Amino acid sequence: MLNNKNILLCVTGGIAVYKAVALVSKLSQAGANVKVVMTDSAKEFVQPLSFQVMSRNDVYFDTFDEKDSRVIAHIDLADWADLVVVAPATANVIGKLANGIADDMVTTILLATEADVWIAPAMNVHMYAHPAVVRNIAQLHEDGYRFIEPSEGFLACGYVGKGRLEEPERITALIGQHFSKTAEQPLKGKKVVITAGPTRERIDPVRYVSNFSSGKMGYAMAAAAQQLGADAVLISGPVDLPVPSGVQVIYVESAAQMYDAVLNEYDDASIVVKSAAVADYRPKLIYDQKMKKKAGDDVLELERTTDILKSLGDRKQQQLLIGFAAETTDVITYGKKKLESKNLDYIIVNDVTDPGGGFGSDTNVVTLLSREGEATPFNAMAKDQLAICLFETIIQQESDKLHDR
Repeated sequence: MLNNKNILLCVTGGIAVYKAVALVSKLSQAGANVKVVMTDSAKEFVQPLSFQVMSRNDVYFDTFDEKDSRVIAHIDLADWADLVVVAPATANVIGKLANGIADDMVTTILLATEADVWIAPAMNVHMYAHPAVVRNIAQLHEDGYRFIEPSEGFLACGYVGKGRLEEPERITALIGQHFSKTAEQPLKGKKVVITAGPTRERIDPVRYVSNFSSGKMGYAMAAAAQQLGADAVLISGPVDLPVPSGVQVIYVESAAQMYDAVLNEYDDASIVVKSAAVADYRPKLIYDQKMKKKAGDDVLELERTTDILKSLGDRKQQQLLIGFAAETTDVITYGKKKLESKNLDYIIVNDVTDPGGGFGSDTNVVTLLSREGEATPFNAMAKDQLAICLFETIIQQESDKLHDR
């Protein structure tokens, strides 16, 4: 699926630059048109001539070197690309991009392009875990960038750990899968409804009951559904996340509002993914004015909210109903019980205490349980990648039934 696809490879300065040469070779062999932009630091490791030979295209590194007077080079390259890949991506370029700095040709192009941008980090294990780098990566996740997670192993600096640039063969395969999904769009014509984020149950005008859900997994599921061709409708609790491109979003606050919004979209939906962390209880009495502090203890009386997922299971017709279960112990056992009791087709379970996942994390570790008893585990990976993998697995297992939904 890479025939005549335009791949712009941005190469930054690290020892893994030699792998970028191999990546250009692999992409070219797969039929892609590849152009390379290098930082000055990258040229200290590999000369531009190596990339020129492998890509059979000019190599760019100077913002002010206009090779074609009819166009502005960095804008022309930004518009030319079907996909931009930064590999290897150093801590430096990740920090610049996260803060909107454009002080060389690579970062200028990255701010100018409207194509998808994939970032493949490569650095020392301690640099990768540094709070500033973690913070910058989190910001780029929120801005919609996709990451190709580095692998673990022996690093050039002598350390062993996470920080190795993913192998060129793997990156090429991921790019091929990306364009294959875009071309095939197995969910084209299907309405997919996804709920995401927490709900807030008001106590008074300044206080509420809620939970730690960030909404990142639900937003990733919505983006994946849209990428696979679906008409994606995202029903979101209060979160601070950008809306995925092409996704319709409906904002709600309380469990009652989410219930109404989901039911309004339910009847003509093909697939419903309930990943929102809806409050199980709400205050029985909501105060019009701020509650004043009293001497001694106080009691907040709570009442049950409507179980949205069970309600959807009870009225399910043609819909494929998928739930999430965030647990802290016996996740598989509780997941299976929830799958049966709420009449689900699938449930995605995860242990929120796992360091590879949980609320607020950019990665997740889950197991997909089906009504037929199949259990498919997924190791820690970025939530946007995981969302695609989950949909792919479900689509494969439902291939005989999905066209009727």
